[in-house]
Parts: sequence; C-alpha cells; structure tokens
Amino acid sequence: MHYRKLLLIISALLVSCGVFAADDEADYGHIAGKVTTTDGKPVAAVSVTLKGTRKMSVTQENGEFSLRQIKPGNYELEVSFVGYDRQVQAVTVSGNETAEVNVTLNVSSVNLKEYTVKDIRNPYKETAPSNSLRLNGLLIEQPQNIQVVTGRVLADQQIINMGDGVTRNVSGATRIEHWGDLYARINMRGSRASSFRNGMNITSTWGPLTEDMSVVDHIEFVKGPAGFLMSNGEPSGIYNIVTKKPTGITKGEVSFMTGSYDLYRGTLDLDGKLTKNGKLLYRLNVMGQLKNSFRDYEFNKRYSIAPVLTYKFSDRTSLTLEYMYQHVNMFDAGSFYVFHPDGYAKLPRNFTTAEPGIDPTIIDDHSVQLNFQHSFSRNWKLTVQGAYTDYMQEGSTMWPIAVNKDATMIRGVGIWDALNKSEFGQAFLNGEFHTGPVQHKILTGIDVGNKHYLADWGQTLPLDSNNAFFDPNNPKYGSPVMGLPKFDRSKSLKERAGQNIVDQFYTGVYVQDELGFFDNTLRLTLAGRFTYVQENSYGTKTYDNRFTPRIGLSYSIDKSFSVYALYDQSFMPQTGVLEDQTAKVKPITGNNLEAGLKKDWLEGKWNTTLSVYRIIKDNELTPGPANSNYSIQLGQTKSQGVEFDIRGEIVKGLSLVANYAYTDSKISRASETATVGGKVGDVVPGYAKHNANAWLHYKLDKGVLKGFGVSGGFSYQADRTTWSWGGAGQDPMPSYFRLDGGLFWAKDRISVNANLFNILDDYLYSGAAYADYYYWQAEPGRNFRLSVGYKF
Repeated sequence: MHYRKLLLIISALLVSCGVFAADDEADYGHIAGKVTTTDGKPVAAVSVTLKGTRKMSVTQENGEFSLRQIKPGNYELEVSFVGYDRQVQAVTVSGNETAEVNVTLNVSSVNLKEYTVKDIRNPYKETAPSNSLRLNGLLIEQPQNIQVVTGRVLADQQIINMGDGVTRNVSGATRIEHWGDLYARINMRGSRASSFRNGMNITSTWGPLTEDMSVVDHIEFVKGPAGFLMSNGEPSGIYNIVTKKPTGITKGEVSFMTGSYDLYRGTLDLDGKLTKNGKLLYRLNVMGQLKNSFRDYEFNKRYSIAPVLTYKFSDRTSLTLEYMYQHVNMFDAGSFYVFHPDGYAKLPRNFTTAEPGIDPTIIDDHSVQLNFQHSFSRNWKLTVQGAYTDYMQEGSTMWPIAVNKDATMIRGVGIWDALNKSEFGQAFLNGEFHTGPVQHKILTGIDVGNKHYLADWGQTLPLDSNNAFFDPNNPKYGSPVMGLPKFDRSKSLKERAGQNIVDQFYTGVYVQDELGFFDNTLRLTLAGRFTYVQENSYGTKTYDNRFTPRIGLSYSIDKSFSVYALYDQSFMPQTGVLEDQTAKVKPITGNNLEAGLKKDWLEGKWNTTLSVYRIIKDNELTPGPANSNYSIQLGQTKSQGVEFDIRGEIVKGLSLVANYAYTDSKISRASETATVGGKVGDVVPGYAKHNANAWLHYKLDKGVLKGFGVSGGFSYQADRTTWSWGGAGQDPMPSYFRLDGGLFWAKDRISVNANLFNILDDYLYSGAAYADYYYWQAEPGRNFRLSVGYKF
C-alpha cells in the first residue's frame, strides 16, 4: 500500500513536469552568473534580484546563481549583501539564450585578511539555510518555520555548550533537565527535538555528547516534522549543528575566558590555505576548559580538537574531511539532583548530596565526517556524505535508594558505563529546471543509518544505611558509612550490559518537487518519503516501515513578505521499557498542520516569523511516575500553539533576538495499556505554556566610545510542566524569570566581553515529583563570565 502511494506521488511529479513540456521556451531567456569579492573569493547566500520583476535567487557556496524563464529585454540586476555596497548591473536578455553576468563586491583585500564574510554580514540574521538542510532557496521562501542562531549570537551571549542558554534564541524551545554537560535534551512544540550534526541524525537515548561551541558555526532549528528531509524523527522538529569549515581566508583567533566557580577556558581557531593555489584548505579549532560549580565537589575538565580539510578540485567540486575529538573528565552527573519529600527548593541552592572522592566520569568522543559536493551545472548539484561516531563513557550517577518522610535518605551511586557507535550515509541531488512557465526545484535522495548503544546500569551501591541515614538538614561529608563505591568491571561492557542494548538500522528514500508559478511567487511543494526501520531495543526486535507525504504552499506577496501553509507527517521508532515488559513499544507517528507569515524589514536587515501549528501524535512515550526506568505509551496527543520570532539589526548598531511561544499539549485519546498518566485532557510533560525571551546588543560606532557596547536579555516561562508524569497532588512548577546583561568593547583585532547572569540572584530550578518525593536541579545564582579575544 505504501509503495503504491509513493508511485502516485512520483507519477504526480512526472505529470507536473510534463504538463507544460509542449510550451515553446524560445521566447524566454536566462541569466547566470557568479558573485565574488575583490580578491576573487566566491560569496555564498547573496541575494540577487531582477529589478522590475519578482525574479530572485541566492548564490551557492561557489558564488554562482541563475535566473530562468525571463522575457527578452533590458533589465537591471541588483545584488545586495549586508556589509557590502549594493551593486546594480545592466543586463540584456535575449530569447533562448543565457546572459552571463559576473558581479564583484567592493571589499578590499586588507579587510578580508581580518574578517571573514560572516564577520561583516548581518551578525544576528541568516537569509539561507546551510547545505546540510538540503533546501535550495531562501529561508523566507520555505513553507516551514526555520530559525537560525548565528555564531555571533553564541559569542555575544558567551554560550559554551548546547545546554548553556541556546534555547533562549528560539521561540518555544526549552531545555529539559540538566545532565552536567553530558548532553542537552531540548524540547519544542511539546516533545523532544532530534539532535543533528551537519545533517546527520545523531540522536540517541542518552546522547549525544553536547557539542562545545568552539567548533560550531551556527545552529538551525527546524520546527515541525523534519522527518522528510532529515530521516525518521519527532514531529516537533530538530536542531542542526553546523560546524566550522575552511573559508579560504588566512586568519586566526585566540580567546580566553574566566568566570565564577573557577571557570578557565581557552580556544584557538586557525583558518587558511595549505597550498598556494588555494585548492587545499584547512580549519583547526582547539579548546581547553576547567570548571567547578556553585555546589561543592563538582568539577568539569574538558578539551577538544577539531581539524577540517577541504580539497577543491574546481569551483564545482570539493571534498571535505572533518574529525572531532572531545574528552570529558567530570564529577558524577547525578550530583545535580536534590531530593525532598515536602516539595521543591526546600534546601539551600548550593546544597548537594555529592560525596567527595567518588571516581570521576570519563568520556572520549570521536567523530569523523566526509562530505563530497559536485555541481554538474549551475542548476544541478550532488552531495554525498558519510559519518562515524564513537562515544565511550566510564562513570556513575547518583540517585537515592530511599527518601524518608523527615527528608533523611540513603544515597545510592550507580554505575553508568556506556558505548555509543553510529554510522551514517547520505546522498541527495538538488536540481532546477523549467517546463514552460513553471519552475521546478527537485530534491531526491537516500539516507542510511546504523546506531548502536549499550550501557551498564546494573550495579548500585549505597553510601548510607538504615542505621546511619544522610541528613540534608545536617549534612556530613567525607566518610560515608558504607564507604565509597567500587564497581566490578572485570567483565566486558557488552557482558555487563545484558539486554540494555539499543540497535537501530534505517533506510529512507525521498523525492520532492517545488513547483514555482507566476515567476516563482507561488510555490507548491509535493513530496514523499518511504522509511524502513529495524530495531532491537532492550531485547525486543521490531521491524517497521512507513510512507510519509508532504505538501507545502508558499506565496511571496513581494520579495520581502511571504505567507505559507504546510501539511506533513512523521514516523519515528522509539525505544523504552514499558511497565508491562511483554508489550511492544509502538513507533511515533504524527501529522502536522502549520501556517505562517514571514517578513523581512529594512531591506533584509531584520525579519519576523509568525506561525501557528497543530501536531497530532500517536504512541508517544513518557517516563513513568513511579519509576523513570519504565515508560508509559500514550494513546494520542495534540500539541498546538503560536510562535513569534524577530531577529536581526533593528537600527544601525542595535541587534535584537526576541521570541514568544504559546504551547498547549494534552492527551487527546487515552492509551489502551497505560494505567497511570494517560487520561484524556491530561497535560503532556515537557514544556512551558508561555515562553518569552529577548536579547539586545547595542554597539557605538562613532565618537570616543566607538566599539563600546551594552547587551542584555531575559528568559521567562510560565505554566511550566515537569519533564515526566507526577504523582497525585503534585506541586506545580513556579514561573521562571532570569535576567542577564553585559558590557563589551572591540577595536581593531581585540575584543572584550563580560556578562552577568541571573542578575536578580533568583533561586531558579526545574524538577518533577517522583514516587513519594520531589527532585529538582538548581541553576547557579548571580555569576559572571569575562572573555578576551584577539584576531590575527
């Protein structure tokens, strides 16, 4: 049945390609060209507009662009790019001919030695997605809500990893729980967003290891089902980490950061050519960090190295090889948790159940990625890439064996050794052609992935006893009555893991045609994907496949204002152990309806996005209230809401990122098997109903204080839900408000940035009810970071 649907979609696309084939194209001409800087470097993501028409394009990585189906005549071609003078060039179009136009952006080679293209373009706004999202066109034309957090935003906010405040920059995104920088679980639209790196779905049950921001160029948040483009995934969306690549410009930057709780961090970024002809390029990022905590005994020592090589066979063909190694030496991740029978925040913010002397958790994370790109012509491009990841962890986590009514407890330390290996392969083809007056943007490809995760959670040792409880009101550290834990690692991890193994293999094929009508002002997207998944989860083997269609519509009222609507579906197998361990965990399936408005302001300096959505999702898993090692399979949930984002340079020198989201996620159909937490109308855990954020950055560009600036922002959440089901009579989570601000100064090659976080020194936390007690994880009080950077 699914194969028939796929054939119908393909047939529809072929019909649409041929319906206008009889039209005579001799009356039309075309424009093709390339945009470069004054020293011959190609510039990507440049807007190219044919004045007097609605024809527009955006340059590719090699600087090339094309405009097709143009009536013969004399025109003016307008090329605009933030940070450069606007270029207008005359062009004559003749029937059945292609006019070649080359445009040079007037930036001196001296400036290019100091700054990359991204340094001088709009620092808070992107106009086009990365190649790893596979979309050929401007963001404003896409029938989906896509938000990009730029590298400048990350630097201004002094974000050092994915769990460090990234979500404040995207409407409705929240971080759920805190795993000591091990990994970041980010939720959007009522459920977990899948984690991607350069277009590869690296999401796992417990992972991946969160990327250090020293290797990150920017982060793309794709709202709604992204399963069609990116592989099987949650209908809530994804976030895609885009790593730094060679630019071909010889430059470098070194920075040092210090801050509260003994934070010391250094980074080095080198970029340049390895050969005089510029064919072999390199990028090298190195980071080292020492960090303690506002709680005693916690520490996090970390370093990473990420070399990248790119070989350019020609302007049309390139090969890029990336390697990244991250090493972590940290205290037990479970020490972040605090427990009490009477409610949240009943103990001081800096209280800890941690015991000094527990062996550290050691993590070694390796990843390799190979990317090949070849443009057959200006209109057809092939991308083939593969990746391999290898994650090894040896450590432990803390969780109480018992919590008594008077808050005394028996602390438990459990072994947490884990192995996570994955292989990925992708190939996709982007193309563009016309049939009569209809423009076609074709995307077709294949995804293959193989994920393997195993862990040993089988040993838990007490620190305290029934005769000597640990008393949070009078804590004593240094000599637990049961001694420090010593785990038995005499057997291999595979032998110790037993059935705690999750293997997944998937294959997906897809085809999409974006049909452009009326000079591409009206765009209709027709697409389909077929996915096959084989999974072995905790001893249970499953096989499943699904066809998922996608229909999108986008209309440009003018070149800076568009409206869109979207319907698509998602399919994602999931892992977990149900309370009834004989029951099969069903895959998540869902469908999404979304509509929105996108608007660029002041010639593209800033933009706004307003979207409304409804996601119906079947079979979602959520942690159980009595034991989070078991899951509840819900019947059907409905998430709906409104999202608003604004980002860019509002006026000269003033940049803004602000957003608001209203989210409502509830059970719409009861599960046949769930015994708790599954009634119709119950709120689904894992989001805040009201979520608002803002970040302002103002820099003086004249006078004695030139280069000096001020920044600040807030994060607000109301009607927060916990990340798991709570017990009867659970206390609600209080509203969350955090205020941050800072000062900065930059002149020539030197920059200084200082931020003060949690200025109001509020007791901020997240948590949930668990069995007959509560747990929470506190954030630090008022704290600071100071960084100094030097470009060379």
